Amino acid sequence: MPLGISLRDRVDAEIRLEARAEAQVVASRAVSLLNPPRSARLASLSESAAKAVGGRVLIVDRSGEVLADSESSAAVGSSFASRAEIATALKGKATQERRYSSTLNAEILATAVPIYTGAGVKPGGAVRITQSVNAVNDAIRRAWLGLLLLGLVVIALGLAAGAIIAGRITRPIVRLDRAAGQVAQGDLTVVAKLEGSREQRALAASFNAMTERVNVLLEGQREFVADASHQMRTPLTGMRLRLEEARAQSEDPQQREELDEAIGEVDRLTLIVAQLLELSQAGEAPPPKSTADSREALEAALTRWAGPAAEAGCDLRLDASASCQVACHRSDVDRILDALIENAIAYAPGTEIVLSSVGPTLRVGDRGPGLAGESGESLFERFRRGAAGRSGPPGTGLGLSIVRELARRWGGDVTIIDREGGGAEVAVSFPEAMPASLPNLSQDESKLGE
Repeated sequence: MPLGISLRDRVDAEIRLEARAEAQVVASRAVSLLNPPRSARLASLSESAAKAVGGRVLIVDRSGEVLADSESSAAVGSSFASRAEIATALKGKATQERRYSSTLNAEILATAVPIYTGAGVKPGGAVRITQSVNAVNDAIRRAWLGLLLLGLVVIALGLAAGAIIAGRITRPIVRLDRAAGQVAQGDLTVVAKLEGSREQRALAASFNAMTERVNVLLEGQREFVADASHQMRTPLTGMRLRLEEARAQSEDPQQREELDEAIGEVDRLTLIVAQLLELSQAGEAPPPKSTADSREALEAALTRWAGPAAEAGCDLRLDASASCQVACHRSDVDRILDALIENAIAYAPGTEIVLSSVGPTLRVGDRGPGLAGESGESLFERFRRGAAGRSGPPGTGLGLSIVRELARRWGGDVTIIDREGGGAEVAVSFPEAMPASLPNLSQDESKLGE
């Protein structure tokens, strides 16, 4: 903007200077043509000057009578002595001003200079050049337009250069962010590309070292848990066989009861070992994308658990629910429902258990003791058993933790709340599968099934 204003002032000054200079040239050439007046040569002089400045050129004698007019010969002989700029020039003083012309009904720039024909004090005539201010403004607008175009070119070049530079700076960060996202999803085999500035390469190298270290630690943990589980199962199985044999040989009812309790504890320890092995796999990347039908999964769970529920006196039923495709493998959905229904039968025997779904959210509700004043979030802690669990049937305190890990593996989550009228309701929410991807997902699911 300062450059534009400066350019406007410079163009205006150049036009004014050009008009004054041209008027002085015409005045100097007209000196020899006034006494006596040579009309033809004066007319030619005014016309050539008018073309040079793009305006109107008048030459008058000492009385203000027009001797030559570049615009029309009709004005020759008429008096312009009343024009302010001509009157000033005839007094021997050059003038230049912007004023409104009632004849043209427009604003003009008028430049007038005296013509000295001899040694006398008074001028022998005057030259006046008038230019339309619109012409001046057009020249200024052209200058502004040229400046604007130049500015746009500079801005475009700057943006292009900035985009290239920003791309070179941010591209490694974007790739590193993408790699971090893959690690967050459980893929610890990702290796970030070493590129960019020295600091960015150092960051990528640190990232690779971190993921490699985490991968080694997790692999070591999984291998340890798997080996420990495998090694513990053999002695636990042997212990159970010995206890069963001792019970079979014992004839003392009290001793048999103690041995039954011991066998139950061995079974509980075996279950804990199996569940710890399952939890050790938490955080692994899920299998390829797959989908499951919520209603079909609930109907299959109802069929599987109808017998155990009837034995416990539970009324296991399915509320009519619309079918919905959830982004989760069917086997994981079945494991989640099995754990929740088993809990409901254990903690609410002889009551109603309702399976339902709302969109991609599966629900299992019972009429048991509910949360008993505890926070639902605390029940997902490992080995944590609520007040109802401590006074109820035996358990490991790992069931709900496994359910949450399985749900989060697919981007879902689990919540538990008190049910209106008594009992608790567990809601498992999954991401809803996109319809367009269903064909590919079903292929992945069939491969997993194989």
